[in-house]
Amino acid sequence: MELIKDGKRLDGRKPDELRPIKIEAGPLHRADGSCYLEWGGNKIIAAVYGPKEAIPRHIQNPTRAVINAKYNMASFSVGDRKRPGPDRRSREISKITSEALENVILTEMFPRAMIDVNIEVLDADAGTRCAGITAAAVALADAGIPMEDIPVACAAGKVGDTVVLDLMGEEDQEGQADVPLAIAPRTENILLLQMDGHLTVEEFDRALELAMNGCQQIATMQREALMKKYQSFEED
Repeated sequence: MELIKDGKRLDGRKPDELRPIKIEAGPLHRADGSCYLEWGGNKIIAAVYGPKEAIPRHIQNPTRAVINAKYNMASFSVGDRKRPGPDRRSREISKITSEALENVILTEMFPRAMIDVNIEVLDADAGTRCAGITAAAVALADAGIPMEDIPVACAAGKVGDTVVLDLMGEEDQEGQADVPLAIAPRTENILLLQMDGHLTVEEFDRALELAMNGCQQIATMQREALMKKYQSFEED
């Protein structure tokens, strides 16, 4: 499959363009904070509960809150029906998501507490870990959880010997490399950086630059989604 032809990708994007993104803050009324996100073919819902007392008590930390992120792909989210429940990949993404969020949440304000972050992938089309972190960040802000910054994530990669931003499904499956990145956008401190595949030093630097730029674009969308929700409250 030819993934890039005449400088254009399968979906018509240039190498440095994001897929269409839609972010809605606060769609769930029973959660403390929530977010619905569409990103290309991805559809993701994130919900935050807490801070609340950490149970069972042996997991409590006397100096800070515990961040419990759970990433799950619905069995109908992929073409080949996925077995329900957590698998190795889901547990790995849950762990790295918790660690990324811990680096920006002011956990010391809530000793012995727990903050649950639930990320449900309803429809999957590559880049779900980045989309999940991005949605979780909006849900945390919607819940009023104190943070140093609103984290955001985006990936770059290599397809057809070209470094590109925001891989879609076919590019993720057939491509040569994938570099997911999460940052705190104000300082550009890196919260998550992974790489799958092979890149030269120059290609890696270009992928990092593209992903950083993508994160900054998406950070603007996150803020706009939150502003839209609270402006609607003021109008009511």
